[in-house]
Amino acid sequence: MSSTILETPTLQTGERLTRDEFIKRWEAQPELRWAELIGGVVYLRMPTTEEHGGSHDAVAYWLKTYALATPGCKTNLGSSWYMRDDMPQPENSLRILPEYGGQSSLLNRKGRHYLVGAPELAAEVSISSRAYDMKEKKELYRKVGVQEFISVQPEKNSVVWYRLRQGAYAELKSKEGILRSEVFPGLWLDAKAILKDDMQRVLAVLNDGLNSAEHAEFVARLAAKKK
Repeated sequence: MSSTILETPTLQTGERLTRDEFIKRWEAQPELRWAELIGGVVYLRMPTTEEHGGSHDAVAYWLKTYALATPGCKTNLGSSWYMRDDMPQPENSLRILPEYGGQSSLLNRKGRHYLVGAPELAAEVSISSRAYDMKEKKELYRKVGVQEFISVQPEKNSVVWYRLRQGAYAELKSKEGILRSEVFPGLWLDAKAILKDDMQRVLAVLNDGLNSAEHAEFVARLAAKKK
């Protein structure tokens, strides 16, 4: 008598799945590094170009440098998040740890820890993914309360930084060419420099922010909240 082997179907772009089914299929594909469920729809990433990888690395380095100087804050690179009924995978996120008053938490699933809720800041390099980054993904971030959303768009030579205000995203404007976070005081960015991969300038501007009075006050506030 023959037996039938039931294999878990692979993830396919455009499929509509529940989050549980999405995770089940992904766990059956250990070779798959990047997949997202947004609005119940599966998105798989195309091969990453040099332009994308270079910009991603620059953004990650900038955020990591800030987090290292700001106790109570942590970056995550490509972590999957439980957000509503979806599971996006922000390229870069910066969050305030829950013991310091942050809005995210951790979930243990079969011995693996997943982030739950929303980071205070998410940053995406939007090239091949720009269409859904700026629509479906941005809308999900708005709904779950991502306080700041940055879209780095090398092909358009643009960095767009949004701040969540009264349930809607408003674009932050630069001051003397420098973008400044409202959620993470001292997180300053020269957008032109990061687009040119001028990391010396990016880090010099960030260092000015880290040496500002507002950053020192923020660090003190976080320390006072620590549980």
